[in-house]
Amino acid sequence: MKLQRGVSALATAVALFCATFAHADGTLRVGMTAADIPLTTGQTDQGGEGMRFMGYTVYDSLIEWDLTSADKPSVLIPGLATEWTVGEDELTWTFKLREGVTFHDGSPLTAEVVVWNLDKLLDDSSEQYDSRQAAQGKSRIPAVASYEVVDDLTLTITTKTPDATLPYQLAWILMSSKANWEALDKDWEKVAAAPSGTGPWKLTEFVPRERAVLVPNAEYWDETRIPQLDEMILIPLPEPNARAAALMSGQVDWIEAPAPDTIPAMTGNGFVISSNAYPHNWTWHLSRLEGSPWNDIRVRKAANMAIDRESMMPLLGGLMVPAKGFLPPSSQWFGNPSFDPSYDLDAAKALMEEAGYGPDNHLEVKALISPSGSGQMLPLPMNEFVQQSLAEVWIDVEFVVVEWNQMINLWRAGAADEAVEGAQSINFTYFIQDPFTGLIRHLDEGLIAPNGTNWGHYSDPEMQELFTQIKTTFDPVEQDAVLKKTHEKYVDEALFLFVTHDVAPRAMSPKVKGFVQAQNWYQNFSSITME
Repeated sequence: MKLQRGVSALATAVALFCATFAHADGTLRVGMTAADIPLTTGQTDQGGEGMRFMGYTVYDSLIEWDLTSADKPSVLIPGLATEWTVGEDELTWTFKLREGVTFHDGSPLTAEVVVWNLDKLLDDSSEQYDSRQAAQGKSRIPAVASYEVVDDLTLTITTKTPDATLPYQLAWILMSSKANWEALDKDWEKVAAAPSGTGPWKLTEFVPRERAVLVPNAEYWDETRIPQLDEMILIPLPEPNARAAALMSGQVDWIEAPAPDTIPAMTGNGFVISSNAYPHNWTWHLSRLEGSPWNDIRVRKAANMAIDRESMMPLLGGLMVPAKGFLPPSSQWFGNPSFDPSYDLDAAKALMEEAGYGPDNHLEVKALISPSGSGQMLPLPMNEFVQQSLAEVWIDVEFVVVEWNQMINLWRAGAADEAVEGAQSINFTYFIQDPFTGLIRHLDEGLIAPNGTNWGHYSDPEMQELFTQIKTTFDPVEQDAVLKKTHEKYVDEALFLFVTHDVAPRAMSPKVKGFVQAQNWYQNFSSITME
């Protein structure tokens, strides 16, 4: 009854908010967890959700993810580039572009346009440089040293050092239309209202914090990905109960991350819950600055063993995989770590006492958390669970709660930035699909924030050598062995507070047909129809 009252209390307000979204045949209305419409100019913000709904819909990258299967992990496939090779120097990569691709404004995709897009992110002296897009894209391609046009459909990209992970990095980088930017007075704010990509969807309406309307690109270069819907409407609904109310009252057809306590009511009323394993983790990224209490491995291990992850599962309706490390236990790169972060309160207390703490000498720490956000699951109740668990081993946690997009900015700023207010940890979820995003970027000393996403300023020669081996090992089997060894070090030294892995639940109307949930942060919406 408590659930029904909670949902009903919000239903009227949500109905008023969503009343302008007419329910036409072939219209899919999506309630996102984001508080705002993701950045529309090319490189999206709002984390993985931004890429999912405004990135791989309106835009394409040179190399993309195969999002057609629910039964196997996603792999890289050709996108705007049909092939790529690395030279004998292991530095210079050659990319061949797909012929005949046009942007939504009709202008052609050429190598010169790709170079222009790279400059918009990496060259702050270029006319098209956009600090907002650069903030989202620059850290994704740290390997890139230079690039140049060879001919209309060929370009080269040279890396700073040999780096076998470059194709994974380029899957993040989306191509905007140069001609559209020029036609709109070279003003990215004007482009935001009328963007032009090469993707399967076109943005036709955009109201910040309210809605974005996407329609099919009938001229899309891949006929199998031309959308079957008439339109898709994106609606920011960051509050979980508001999303549930919107779905159950018929104001939207699909919601991201339904609150677990709303799922029984949804399924009881015929709504469909879709979920699947995907490369995600929910952690606390720890500061390793001088003076941080997390520099003590005993404290790090004690914190990990203080969390009863199995008891957290009911909080999430069972929709989680308890963490055994940074990567999911099923990962091909998990390896055989010697440290088991499973719940062991006595062992955790013994480690804390060895480190000098106890009932009369508590450790005080500060943690940055968000109330919602892409991949963040249910961050407030989950963090309260962690807070209560750590209190059992005399670790007292003070939270600093910030909105998700600001959280992303603080993550990029790093633990040493004044804006984090002295926080020694940040609760951040990670895309861990590939070697770079899964392992390297978090702890590489060359990517210490704000130059990258090593938020905690971690630096370790042995880890750095492992990262070098990953980048210089082009044989997949041999590279897998190095990746396992790398993850073993992650776990054995308890370099993060490992909590859980999400299964990407989403709830939808039974009228939604044809959706195949890929094992990925991104999804293919082109196959969806409305009954």
